[in-house]
Amino acid sequence: MTITAPLQATFRAGRWLALGAVAGPVAFTLAWLVLGALSSGYTLFGRRFTDYSPISQPISGLGMGATAPYMNAAFVVTGLALAAGVIGVFRTLPPDRPTLRRWSAALLACTGVGQALCGIFDLEAMAPHSLGFALAVATPIVAFPAAGRWFRDLAGWRRFGTWLRLGGPLTLVLLVAFFATFQPTADGAEHGVAGLVQRLLVLEVHAWFVAMGWLAYRRGGAESIGIAGRR
Repeated sequence: MTITAPLQATFRAGRWLALGAVAGPVAFTLAWLVLGALSSGYTLFGRRFTDYSPISQPISGLGMGATAPYMNAAFVVTGLALAAGVIGVFRTLPPDRPTLRRWSAALLACTGVGQALCGIFDLEAMAPHSLGFALAVATPIVAFPAAGRWFRDLAGWRRFGTWLRLGGPLTLVLLVAFFATFQPTADGAEHGVAGLVQRLLVLEVHAWFVAMGWLAYRRGGAESIGIAGRR
């Protein structure tokens, strides 16, 4: 592949954009850690929760009450950063197998779209908020194996692609564990471990994006395209 100056500029821009997949999850994790410690509780459907427990209550609980403006902003900003990061990752890599490439990028971007929806619609807007949650953490069950299959054919990405294919089953196990521990009742929000399981699920999903964005920044761009073109 001939690498022109405009193409080099596109690759470089993609590398920096890919860091959105790193910065977004890191900022989101810091947000729920800090706000979880500061939360004085919230009211949901007329029920007052005087204490916020990260063990029993979901991250979205921080999108209610005094912490709502900050947590919901974190949801939206992280979602946009993830979506931009995915675009950046794929801009640094060769356009091999275009159909699988497009599907992989679209499915991965669904996590960012879903996370933004969770910030736009809080827990009291249950239907759209649940849709956002499903897009954010259920789509990767399919997206990770599909993208892993594509990454495996790229120079410098084979090992990551192999591991990413395992991300789908792991995400499924954690999602099933979350629903097994989640109780959609006021009592359930104050007891149990659903909040902890959800945080493990979110951290696992985000970890793959962080690794992907960092690898694209370190290995992506004109250099990897050149290698791919000489294979």
